[in-house]
Amino acid sequence: MAKGYSVFVGLAIVAAMCVAAWFLSPKGENQTTWRSSLILAFISCYLMWFITFMAQLHPLIEPRRTTVREGFQFE
Repeated sequence: MAKGYSVFVGLAIVAAMCVAAWFLSPKGENQTTWRSSLILAFISCYLMWFITFMAQLHPLIEPRRTTVREGFQFE
């Protein structure tokens, strides 16, 4: 299972991809559009992954089984 440091590894990878998009975007009149689009896409994907990862790492609600017999519940 992934640990909490995976968030920082993912952040470093996304930061490297953003820097690469900044310097390797095609030159021309649409360079700003390319840069903005790529960086925004990378950050959006990272935020979606981060929110999903944190929701699974620290769930707000504990799962409960409803199929357990009465004598075996620990509540």
